[in-house]
Amino acid sequence: MSLLKLKNVTKRFGGLVAVDHVNMEISSGQLIGIVGPNGSGKTTLFNIINGVYFPDEGSIIFDGKDITALPPYKRAPLGIGRTFQIPRPFASATVKENVAIGAMFGASGGKNTVSQSMGIADQIIDRIGLQEHKDKPAGLLTPVEKKLTEIARALAMKPKLLLMDEAMAGMHPNDIDKMVAHLKQIAKEEEIAVVSMVEHIMRAVIGMAEKVIVLHQGAKIVDAPTNEALADPKVVEVYLGSGKE
Repeated sequence: MSLLKLKNVTKRFGGLVAVDHVNMEISSGQLIGIVGPNGSGKTTLFNIINGVYFPDEGSIIFDGKDITALPPYKRAPLGIGRTFQIPRPFASATVKENVAIGAMFGASGGKNTVSQSMGIADQIIDRIGLQEHKDKPAGLLTPVEKKLTEIARALAMKPKLLLMDEAMAGMHPNDIDKMVAHLKQIAKEEEIAVVSMVEHIMRAVIGMAEKVIVLHQGAKIVDAPTNEALADPKVVEVYLGSGKE
């Protein structure tokens, strides 16, 4: 059974069709890259999956449950984690406290105590490589360190599905390689499906994704294994333009 299934999902903003009858299936532990140029509908699709927007048409099935009309706070305990393109941590709280918040309000459904949540935060911080910053106020972190804190907070939720919105943008290539290695290991060990949205960081896509879904003008134009998808003439044209032009 698929972990996540989108059936003919469509979202309109006035006369603009931002997501156009998208069908998608993701299995537990699968590593997916969603790519497409600016304005292709990637962020809107993420917002539909985690409940920021409701689709105008279609349905969303997660772990066998229809979640089409559920708000984000009811999706998170079911196992849907999310990072955002621009991290906004609680600036006065420490890195450890920020990550512990994910443990408190994630898949545990609020059942973890503060002590348990802090313990989970320590484990995740060690895996992500933020040990030297764990007692630092999050407001003092560099942009990349804030992104890592956001990823750690999402992982502390113990999600079944992790949506990563441009999480590796701005990172040094070596840091991207390390993060990809961490995510692949965590996904395998804990059977987390990771869906990473990227625009131009092909290093991250090729290094992590088993499958690539390509969006263009709100529609899905390719859904295939990574090497096959990136070599598809439709994908090349979307990114580079046709020779005739």
